[in-house]
Amino acid sequence: MSILTKEEILKEIEAGTIEIVPFDKKQVGPASIDLHLGDRIWTFKGINTTIPVDDRASGAGEALERKNITGEWLLLPHETVIAITREEIKLPPTLCGWLEGRGRFVHLGLSLHTTPGFIQPGVNGHIFFAITNLGHAALKIHPGTSVCQLILQRTVGKARYKGMFQHFGTRGA
Repeated sequence: MSILTKEEILKEIEAGTIEIVPFDKKQVGPASIDLHLGDRIWTFKGINTTIPVDDRASGAGEALERKNITGEWLLLPHETVIAITREEIKLPPTLCGWLEGRGRFVHLGLSLHTTPGFIQPGVNGHIFFAITNLGHAALKIHPGTSVCQLILQRTVGKARYKGMFQHFGTRGA
C-alpha cells in the first residue's frame, strides 16, 4: 500500500473518486488533507457511570450526551470528548486512510491518538474521533479549526465499509 501525495490526492478529487464536502484545495498538504472540527461533540454524562466494554458497545448510547457547538468551548484538562469532522468524506473501495492529529497542537496537550485512526475503504460520511486534553490548562476550542489530517493509502483489492456509521451525516441520509 502506498500513501497518496498532494498531486495524487488532487487527481482523485478532480476525477470524483474522492469526495470532500466542503472542500478547498488549500486543505491538501504534501501527503495529507487537513480536516476541521465540526459543530457537534458528544460528552460523557458523568464520571460515576459504568459503561460495559463488550461486542455490543457502539460508543454512543446512554453514556454520551450530544452538544451542538456554535462558538468556543472549553476542553478541560484530562477531558475526552467525541468529535466529528466538519467535512463529509466519501472514499472509493480502493482507498483507505488514517486520521492523525496536527503537530501544531501537540505542545498544547491536544491529542487525537486516543481513538482508532483507521478510516475504512468506501467510507461515506463524517468522521468521528476522540480528542483529549492531556495538558494542565483548559483549551479553548472552536468549530472549524483544522485539528486533524487524513492520510490516504491505496488498498490491495477492493473493500467497502458497511458498519453502523456507514452513512452518518451524509447528504440526504
